[in-house]
Amino acid sequence: MSISLPLVFVLGVVAWAAIKFLGIRLWVAVVIALFGFWLSQTFLAPAIESGTRSGVDVINGTND
Repeated sequence: MSISLPLVFVLGVVAWAAIKFLGIRLWVAVVIALFGFWLSQTFLAPAIESGTRSGVDVINGTND
């Protein structure tokens, strides 16, 4: 059986768990999210996307 979840949902659950159980303050999570948006507009975005896709492929066990 295969379950397909969007990565943004998984990251949202991780952020919620960090706020709830690790005591991370909400403003810190917001700053980290904003940093991600700003970073996506830089020259590093293609490398980050490629690395994320490779990591997800390794976890899923797919080799295209």
